[in-house]
Amino acid sequence: MPDGMGTPAHAVRSRRALRPRNYRGEGGHLRTEILVAAADLLDHGDERTVTLPAVARAAGIAAPSIDPHFSDPQAIMLAVVREAFADLTGRLEAAVEGADGAERGLYAACHNCLGFAAAHQGRHRAMFGGLRNPDVADDLARLGAETPRILAGVLADCATAGRPTSATPYAGAVALRLGRHGLAHQRAVLRTFLWPADFVRCCVAPLSHTAPTRA
Repeated sequence: MPDGMGTPAHAVRSRRALRPRNYRGEGGHLRTEILVAAADLLDHGDERTVTLPAVARAAGIAAPSIDPHFSDPQAIMLAVVREAFADLTGRLEAAVEGADGAERGLYAACHNCLGFAAAHQGRHRAMFGGLRNPDVADDLARLGAETPRILAGVLADCATAGRPTSATPYAGAVALRLGRHGLAHQRAVLRTFLWPADFVRCCVAPLSHTAPTRA
């Protein structure tokens, strides 16, 4: 019979049987497995699906094994969001550094943001839509400040290179963030809509006050 998450019981038993044991001193491996399982649950559901029993089932472990690493689901969620922000930050920095010029770096960064949102919808909602626990609001605000910082930096580089930008790089970065989130949401809900191939550039150009030149 399926378990409460719709996973066949024999599959859960099989995962537990095949999963290698973490020996003394290897607890970090188990923590990583817990976060991977939680992130997958989040991406295929929402914050409510990330419960201790569900994470344990997905990781193929007993629920008490989570206790030394995380006190409750909210602690797991915050750790997942931290890792997601670190992942996104790394992608944006690599996109900007690997681009030929500031303007192309701007478009590359925006494409990476939208690609991340499409691939990890649950994580993206948790990162920028907030978590139910008000105690982590300050942590989310601090983590969420990194993306605008990167975009503000590349917008400042665009201005230095002679490309028109908004009044301040930070204001432009905020405008881009709002526009990206709106586009990411519409892409998620309008799955059959035929989006133009260059639509991202058409959105980014007016928000950043840069002409939509070809990359």
